[in-house]
Amino acid sequence: MPIRHKATEAGILQPSELELLGRVFQQLKLDGQSPEAREALASRIIANYMAGVVDEAELVSLSRQPLGR
Repeated sequence: MPIRHKATEAGILQPSELELLGRVFQQLKLDGQSPEAREALASRIIANYMAGVVDEAELVSLSRQPLGR
């Protein structure tokens, strides 16, 4: 995935962080989900991670809910 390479090169996220975020996204995405819905899901995952949630199970649980809940 090109975004992983770009994020690593830019020093934004470490490979282990990208792997965690990828695993969480894979667990939560749905077949047939629109690109907009997937983008919103990715945004929730990243927002929760940036807010300090680093436990995978907790990140999955919180990212199922809309932001601000």
